[in-house]
Amino acid sequence: MDYLQIHKSLNLQGSVSISGAKNSALPILAATLLSSNEVKISNLPDVADVKTLAKLLEHLGVNIMWENSNTLTCHAEQIVHTRAIYDIVRKMRASILVLGPLLARFGYCEVSLPGGCAIGARPVDLHIKAMQNLGASIRIEGGYIIAEAKGGLKGADIFFDKITVTGSENVIMAAALAHGTTRIINAAKEPEVVQLCEILSASGIKITGIGSNELSIEGSGGELLNFMPISVIPDRIEAGTYLCAGAITNSSITLQNVQNTHLVAITDKLEEIGFSFEKTSHSLTLLPAKHLNPFEIITTEYPGFPTDMQAQFMALATQCEGTSVIEERLFENRFMHVSELQRLGADISLKGNHATIKGVTPLRGADVMATDLRASSALILAALVSNGSTNIHRIYHLDRGYEQIEHKLRNLGVQIIRLQS
Repeated sequence: MDYLQIHKSLNLQGSVSISGAKNSALPILAATLLSSNEVKISNLPDVADVKTLAKLLEHLGVNIMWENSNTLTCHAEQIVHTRAIYDIVRKMRASILVLGPLLARFGYCEVSLPGGCAIGARPVDLHIKAMQNLGASIRIEGGYIIAEAKGGLKGADIFFDKITVTGSENVIMAAALAHGTTRIINAAKEPEVVQLCEILSASGIKITGIGSNELSIEGSGGELLNFMPISVIPDRIEAGTYLCAGAITNSSITLQNVQNTHLVAITDKLEEIGFSFEKTSHSLTLLPAKHLNPFEIITTEYPGFPTDMQAQFMALATQCEGTSVIEERLFENRFMHVSELQRLGADISLKGNHATIKGVTPLRGADVMATDLRASSALILAALVSNGSTNIHRIYHLDRGYEQIEHKLRNLGVQIIRLQS
């Protein structure tokens, strides 16, 4: 099994090009099930999760042709069946995103209960309840969600009592082909949700409230859509991770192909710590800090501080001068990286959903294990300032969401190599 070996690397420099957002690419791929035409999607990240969903679509009968590792065309005219099988879905929770489009288009589908990373329960109940509100009858049988909507889905008012990104995306896609108007109250506002809405809007679906927490969607009444070519937005979490690599080593690095408006919560927090920035329309340069101030973070939904950056900032906190506090409000089980950071010497104490990190703490290389996608990047960041060498195991988590991470880090001056055990 592959692992990464990283030697202490303090002086980073150069630039890194940010890939397309995995969390936008996945709902976009699922949305092609709503289309009758051949759809070209570019700026896809070359990561395992995207390949998994593409494989699932091919299994359903979508014709996919890869032009290169970041561009494909897909044609969903000839769907052969509507069963999303366990063998593919178990690899990734986001496979649940095919539920809405399949149900809306065919009035029947079977989707295996999802697997994926180990962050808490992430129940699919919100998805199921929303589909029932749209008129579907749903039962769970043999590990599958079996959904049926004779005569198609009907527009309805959907109220999410908890903000859910994939839940919002599933309903948005289902509503696009439903009969009548669907109102989604307490919808997620993430840039990835906004891009999905903009794509559907460009295909002729009338959507009001894009970017707000209340959406109104007039369905096509079962008529398939015609999609324009799509370019996936840049990955704000990948961008934030590389900013943290520059920050933890107090280096100046430049990010290319970024959307700065999506990074405000991250850059604001880095400015609070002591860093400054030079920005252009599509680039961002991190400038070193005189001192690294401690900080407090509460993770919340967009536009608040993203839970997907919490682990990376915890690594950064070990090098800040004083005590930092992180409160995780979105997921249980999202502090599994703490014990691994402690193996490197981090001074972190946990109480419920609060983590207290004391710095500056000298770290020392060790063997550590990735527990989920973002935790694995936090271990890389900590390894950059750890004396000696650090071996990071179970990096298949990393490959699910970061494109060519060791190549990009090496270009910034990191001593990193992928090895096999």
